[in-house]
Amino acid sequence: MVKTHEDWLKLTLNMASENVKNGGGPFACIIVKNNSAVATGVNNVVKNSDPTAHAEVEAIRAACRVLGSHQLDECIVYCSCEPCPMCLGAIFWSRPKAVYFAAGSEDAAKIGFDDAVIYREISLAPKKRFIPFTQISDEDRITPFQTWERYEGRKAY
Repeated sequence: MVKTHEDWLKLTLNMASENVKNGGGPFACIIVKNNSAVATGVNNVVKNSDPTAHAEVEAIRAACRVLGSHQLDECIVYCSCEPCPMCLGAIFWSRPKAVYFAAGSEDAAKIGFDDAVIYREISLAPKKRFIPFTQISDEDRITPFQTWERYEGRKAY
């Protein structure tokens, strides 16, 4: 049976609610290819003591393993909520063909999941961020990049 975008989003919302009941966060993600679920993910940040264990990141990791690729060619990502900046980055790196989400970032902010500070910090110069970032110039700083450029087995991403 062909599922609609609304059907897939309803599934993510159900997964997110179930995840809360199981000690996780209120977020879920399903990655779909050819109208079949490739992988799912739920938020396990607190449960796993892992700040990167967001639903989208978990689903992307699982889908890439299933597909044997670091990219989600022809996949659609369904999220119970608008992705945070970290997940947004992971989504752009994985290159799906589309993303659909249910709740917006403003809905998440109302219950304490506010990403606005991260978006503000991204636009600042590294030294002006509330967590200071300092570049230390080392004469070998580009050696890994040069090694990458010379490596014949590299795969672009």
